[in-house]
Amino acid sequence: MQRRTSRLALVGAGVFALALTACAPGANAGGGSESEPSAEANPWFDQAQFDLENERRSAQFEGDPAKPYLQYLAGDMVAAADYALDRPGKVCFANASLSNTWRQTGWITMNQQLQVLQEQGVVQVMETRDAQDSDDTQVADIDYFVNEGDCDGFIISPYSPDATTAAVERACETGKPVIVFDRAVSTDCVTSFVHSVGGMAWGIDVGEFIADQLEPGDKVVALRTAAGVDVFESRWAASQKIFDDAGIEYVDYLTGADPAEIKKAVTDEIAKGEIDAVWVDLGDQSVPAIEAFEDAGVDVPIVNGEDNMAYLRAWKERDLNGFGGVYSNFQWRTALLALTQLWQGQDIPKDWVVPQTPITSAELDAVLRVNDEMPDVHSTSFGGEDLPGFPDAWRERIIP
Repeated sequence: MQRRTSRLALVGAGVFALALTACAPGANAGGGSESEPSAEANPWFDQAQFDLENERRSAQFEGDPAKPYLQYLAGDMVAAADYALDRPGKVCFANASLSNTWRQTGWITMNQQLQVLQEQGVVQVMETRDAQDSDDTQVADIDYFVNEGDCDGFIISPYSPDATTAAVERACETGKPVIVFDRAVSTDCVTSFVHSVGGMAWGIDVGEFIADQLEPGDKVVALRTAAGVDVFESRWAASQKIFDDAGIEYVDYLTGADPAEIKKAVTDEIAKGEIDAVWVDLGDQSVPAIEAFEDAGVDVPIVNGEDNMAYLRAWKERDLNGFGGVYSNFQWRTALLALTQLWQGQDIPKDWVVPQTPITSAELDAVLRVNDEMPDVHSTSFGGEDLPGFPDAWRERIIP
C-alpha cells in the first residue's frame, strides 16, 4: 500500500505554486531586463561543473540501454551488506512537491514501480510527505520520519540544496540508507544521489541548438520559471554561457510558469522588435509562448521545450523549429529501485547518474508514436513502458 500522510494535490497545467519574492541578479519578475553581463558574472555558473556535464553528455553508460532507469556512469559503489533486509521494508519519502507536470509524471511512475515491489514482497509500505515547495515544511517532514523511528530507508527529493541539508544529515545519523534524487543537498552523508546528467548539460543542449542557428547580435527572449532553484538556475547559466560565446543578445523574464505572464512577456518583446528565438527552462512555458506569437499574427521563431506532450504535439502540428531538452523523468523510478536494491543485497552507485538524451526532430515522430495516448501533461522520459500499469496509469493520471 501507499500511505500518504501529507498535504498532497496535483496541480493542473503544471504551474508552480511559488511566490517569486526574490530575483537573480539582473532579472526581475514581471518585466524584462538585461541579464548578468556574462555567464561568468552569474553566481550560478560554475566552469568546472559546466565542463563535467558537457563531457558526460557523450559518456558511455553502464547497463542495458533498454532500461535507462538502471543505467549509470562507472564510479564508486555503495556496499549493500550493511543495509540488507530479510523482510519487506518501509520506505519514507520526503517529497519537495507535485507542483509541476514533470514531478506529477514521475510520481505516477514511482507508484507503479512501488506496486511491483510490494507484490514481490520487497516493500511493505511507502509513507510519503509532500512539502508543497516549502523548505520549512520539508525539514519538518524529514524530522517527522526520523522521530517516528520506523523507517527502513529514506528517499528525499529536496526543494532546495542548503535549507534541507541539516535535516538530511539527521536522517543519515539513523544509520538507515538515505537516497536523494533530482536536486542535490550540501552534504556527502547520503548513501546515494540519483540524478540525470544535470541542469548544465540541459542548458548546453538547448543553448547550442539555438546558438547554432543564430548570428551574433540576434535576440533571444528567455522565460525563466523561478530564481534560486538550482535546477533552473543551472540551465540558464549554461545556456547563457553558450549565448555569450556566440555574441547573442538576450533578455530574461521570471514568469512563475504562469501562462498569462508568459504571454505578456512575449507580447511586450514582440512590440519592441524582432525575436529570433525563445528559450524556456520548463516545457510548460513553451505552448503559451507559441500562442503569443500566433495571437500577434507573426511567425513563430525557434522555441525550445522539454519532453512534455503538449510541447511535442505543438512542435509537430505547427511544423515548428523545435528541440526538447530532457531532464530524465525516470529517475523517480531509479530512486526507489536504488533503495530496494540495497535491501536485496545489491551494491549501487554512490553517485548514480542516469542518461539524459534530448529530443531532436529526428526522434520526434518516434517519441510521439510511443506516447500517442498520453495527455498533454505527460513527460515522455518517464521510463515506465514495461510496468504493469502502462499505459492506463499515465494516460488517466492514476495516483494510487
